[in-house]
Amino acid sequence: MVSPDWCRMMAAYNSEMNRRLYAAADQLPDAARHEDRGAWFGSIHGTLCHLLWGDRQWMSRFAGWEPPPPGIPNSPRLVEDWAALRAARAEADMGIEAWAATLTEDWLAGTLHWFSGASQQRMASPRAVTLTHFFNHQTHHRGQAHVLITQAGIRPAATDLPWVVDLEALGLLPTRPGLS
Repeated sequence: MVSPDWCRMMAAYNSEMNRRLYAAADQLPDAARHEDRGAWFGSIHGTLCHLLWGDRQWMSRFAGWEPPPPGIPNSPRLVEDWAALRAARAEADMGIEAWAATLTEDWLAGTLHWFSGASQQRMASPRAVTLTHFFNHQTHHRGQAHVLITQAGIRPAATDLPWVVDLEALGLLPTRPGLS
């Protein structure tokens, strides 16, 4: 189930996958990153902007971050410049990892209350559920960006969690006597 360790692992996975995806997208010219490829958010750049927008939106609810400008339809234009988007992504990932390191079982057991601009209503959901959505949202849109980058001719790095995240560094590997 959702635990502080799981959140730390998913935050680390999010950061590393974003580094890998942005490294792949760096190999494309800016025009290719901005080309409308028929995806939900249009382009590679637009999809990555929406992903950052969503992370900022959820972190504004979880941790009091400054919310992004309102409106999912505007999210693909959150940051127009590639270098600025890369920097904003790296900053957000560091913030998400630092925040995840502070989570407790008690906090996770609570309820999150927020106003949804998308559905125009007050919402309430267990924090563990909204955190699961938060991390799934990242994976979903990174998957879209991965496909778009691949279709543009660049092969992004591996995405399999056990080989991406340093589980030992996170203290998440079980101790097994006799193994070195």
